[in-house]
Amino acid sequence: MDDTGSPDGTRDAGPAAWQPLADRMRPRSLGEVVGQSQLLGPGKPLSSLIQARPLHSAILWGPPGTGKTTLARLIAQATGARFIGLSAVLAGVKDVREAIAAAQGDRAQPTVLFLDEVHRFNKAQQDAFLPFVEDGTVIFIGATTENPSFELNNALLSRARVYVLRPLEAADIVTLLRRALADGERGLGALGLGFSDAALEAIAQAADGDARRALNLLDLAAGVGRAADAQAQSVSEETVAQVVAGSWRRFDRGGDAFHDQISALHKSVRGSDPDAALYWLARMLDGGCDPRYLARRVVRMAVEDIGLADPRALTMTLEAWNAYERLGSPEGELAIAQAVVFLACAAKSNAVYKGFLAAQRDVAQHGSLEVPLHIRNAPTRLMKDLGHGKDYRYAHDEPDGFAAGECYLPEGLAGRHYYEPTGRGMEAKIAGKLADLRERNRAARQRGRPE
Repeated sequence: MDDTGSPDGTRDAGPAAWQPLADRMRPRSLGEVVGQSQLLGPGKPLSSLIQARPLHSAILWGPPGTGKTTLARLIAQATGARFIGLSAVLAGVKDVREAIAAAQGDRAQPTVLFLDEVHRFNKAQQDAFLPFVEDGTVIFIGATTENPSFELNNALLSRARVYVLRPLEAADIVTLLRRALADGERGLGALGLGFSDAALEAIAQAADGDARRALNLLDLAAGVGRAADAQAQSVSEETVAQVVAGSWRRFDRGGDAFHDQISALHKSVRGSDPDAALYWLARMLDGGCDPRYLARRVVRMAVEDIGLADPRALTMTLEAWNAYERLGSPEGELAIAQAVVFLACAAKSNAVYKGFLAAQRDVAQHGSLEVPLHIRNAPTRLMKDLGHGKDYRYAHDEPDGFAAGECYLPEGLAGRHYYEPTGRGMEAKIAGKLADLRERNRAARQRGRPE
């Protein structure tokens, strides 16, 4: 448990030289915070929270390195509250009870109980906070990188306001890097090392919105530069390029970023935007998404959003999946990209998808309706004697291979139309064909006899 024991939430001693640069450079006041203007600007939500009396509980939701822990400390500091910090990775219910006991033992000032990675607590552990949040023993602030809607108890969510933190812009990160280079007390100012604008921009881009990662890359680049030349006055762009090589982008392979990106890919295809579709495909592959997962999802797009408007879509996506299995990465990924572009450019129809869902709803609603006698199988004499297959009309023996007026649905569902083709692509021809057949059915049934 991190109990600073001081109203401003700061440690007694200054940062040690061995601490990571990102930890040493934590903002000491709200004025030092860079970014998150949507929350911290005048009249913005977090500014209002800090000005509120009393404070209310909050959930800080955002990607790594966006300042969640720092903001929780600074909120306590700015409001004169005592700060007790826990990490759900290490803490348990026992630690929560100790923190609550500490808060109950000192009512002279409000207590902010901060839980980092709150989503790692199970539902029962989260419930342990509720009575003490409810009675005001603690102001609860939780930090999470996961969607609170899925990971937190509704009871806890109902007692806390959610604040969404955004990844930092590259310009904000460059500001932080310059600050660290100029700070002789906590940062790298004592080294006297220079970095070109291009080098700082390269670090900012590699950090991908994560301030902690940016500062640690800067520290690493400074160390590598000094190791190569102890007398160097600047770190070369080549050194920085080596340090940031292989940097990953934000992609959690199962969390919100993952689902948001596959949603963006699917909707770009559905929206007939091949450029956006290629971008999101590249983003997911760059983040480490399994190409086989993407190949499977692309097949789904073919049947859900293109359907019979262009039946080639299903064949192409299956072939792209097969090509990846044969070629592997990176060659096979091009086949998936080709399929994605084809889908984005193809005529669109969800008529089969909608029709199938409608049929499923009728199955669920009407239960096990009997198969009409005339289309039942009749392999034995008993079945024939019972009327199975009686009066069945063999379509191939009818004019145009179509038994006009015949009904194949169960009693009570006659006349249901699940598949309604669009007027796009091949479905335009299908629509014309079905309209003719349905009209022939109507006329034959109206006459009460076959054509």
